[in-house]
Amino acid sequence: MKYRLSRKQFLKIGSLAVVGSLMSEYTFARNIFTPNLRKDVRLLKLLVLNNDASVEKILENNSLDLDIRLHSYRRLANNISVLSASVSNPDSSYYRSSTLVEKLSGDINILLKGQYDDGTLDSGGNRQSPPDTAFVLEHLCGAMKVLLSDKYIELQVVRDKLKKFILKAGEAMITGGVHTPNHRWVVCAALANINSLYPDTRYIERIEEWLAEGIYQNQDGHYLERSANYSAVINRAFITMARLLDRPELLDFVVKNLITYYYYTELNGNVVSIDSRRQDQIKPINVTKFYLEYRYMAIITNNSLLVDMTNQIEKLPDFKTEILSHSLIDFMVNRDLEKELPISNKAIGDFEKLFSTSHLARIKKGNRYITIFGGNDRPIEVISGKSSNPNFLTYRKGKAILEHMRLSTSFFRMGYFRSEGLNKQNQSYKLYETKEAYYYQPLAAQNHIADGDYKLSASEDGRFWNKMSFDLRAKSNIKKQVSTIDIIENDGVLEIDFKVEGPPNVEVTIELCFRKGGELVGALPIAPDNNFLKKGYGEYKVGSDTIKFGPGIFEHQRISRLENEKYGYHGGSLRAEGEHVFLTGFTPFNHKMTIG
Repeated sequence: MKYRLSRKQFLKIGSLAVVGSLMSEYTFARNIFTPNLRKDVRLLKLLVLNNDASVEKILENNSLDLDIRLHSYRRLANNISVLSASVSNPDSSYYRSSTLVEKLSGDINILLKGQYDDGTLDSGGNRQSPPDTAFVLEHLCGAMKVLLSDKYIELQVVRDKLKKFILKAGEAMITGGVHTPNHRWVVCAALANINSLYPDTRYIERIEEWLAEGIYQNQDGHYLERSANYSAVINRAFITMARLLDRPELLDFVVKNLITYYYYTELNGNVVSIDSRRQDQIKPINVTKFYLEYRYMAIITNNSLLVDMTNQIEKLPDFKTEILSHSLIDFMVNRDLEKELPISNKAIGDFEKLFSTSHLARIKKGNRYITIFGGNDRPIEVISGKSSNPNFLTYRKGKAILEHMRLSTSFFRMGYFRSEGLNKQNQSYKLYETKEAYYYQPLAAQNHIADGDYKLSASEDGRFWNKMSFDLRAKSNIKKQVSTIDIIENDGVLEIDFKVEGPPNVEVTIELCFRKGGELVGALPIAPDNNFLKKGYGEYKVGSDTIKFGPGIFEHQRISRLENEKYGYHGGSLRAEGEHVFLTGFTPFNHKMTIG
């Protein structure tokens, strides 16, 4: 499909504020279709070769046939798309293989057996789930498109079975509901895919119903969930709808989001997820997950930043396993992906970028990558859909990685510092938090209950629940703790100033967690993976890369139960894997240190 974005549409993408020479990276090519690019023959050969290798593994492993309830329909659907790509590709050693035809037929039988009368499938704890079925359709519709392009008569039984499943699932897409923001767009993409195979106005009407809710994207380029994992999902859905429904305006959102994650990407391909509202806030993904989106948008916009990221991803160690092994189907369905990448004019160098609505800063200076975060959602809850990460700083220097830095106090066992925002003042980034805790007065006479059976409710400070009718009691003996952390960056070196003020003699613990695999020097080990930096400076070394930090301080030994009472009551923990170093003191607390 050939189309152009108007100048107005491209300007609508919005340019994120960047420093100095980076501004030119937000000048987009106006022609969104680039027909003169040749096919990337080298990449296509690798895709076929690796897809065939995946086929071989699938044929060797028939465990999915035994009991699909123990496995994943989405994995099975991915296998079907891999098999379909090879059986329909003339360059594959499995082209029109009778073994693959038989395997495909059997795998689709498993799907048909698991499909309910309403068209849905189960997925984990989600029973008869429309959105999980939509994720499955993403693979199956691509498989159907390539199978339909091959008129081989022996594949007809496979096409017939797959059509039966897709059309029945389509009914669930027309009527089914969702759980999360990204599910809406996954369902819409599934409907667009089915409509491209078997047109039906009901599919389009349902898409319009979801789109009428509006698409949220903040000025930083984030969608509602502020999650890299689900941003990749949404971008993929928007590209599908843009291509199949002639809606190029949806690509505006994709480009802006991809630019954001360019700046969020670490040297090894890890995507910063410290600000996510979903499960990846403690389990980051790799930027490889975005590869198809970066490649497609780089080709059709000729934007050097997107081209640069695409080239970087192709050099990452997981490119073979995450892309080459199963993405042939995507290139066969979307032929624009086959084109050679435009030539990038220049790679982006050092930068300092403040994502103000997310309260996150990203800084790159040479081989140093720094993240400062202060944007948790309040009230703090550890739950899907809310940001609650206590990590306020990450620091990478080559291969030496400070996974996170945290601050905790014993103030009413309210746990980790979680900043109420991030302010930049001149060269300083300021994080800040105020905690309050209360005691309670007797109930007024009119609120007395003879048998003492008062309302079960939360304490006003949110620390616990009890049958005390807290909302009817006057608060007294109010205690307040104010914590501030000022961070100044100077050529990749951080100067950090900690201040904790309030009631005296409160234990303060600063926690640094380094990625395992390096050598820790200068800190006193007290237990496996636990160390005190009592004074002076410590170093964490990985090969020729060294992070130096300090000076230390040691006034107490409280390094456990650093979470709040909500965790401790049930024995929960937020401790991360790694080599931990602790600095400790008492309030009033004022300590300055450097990391570099």
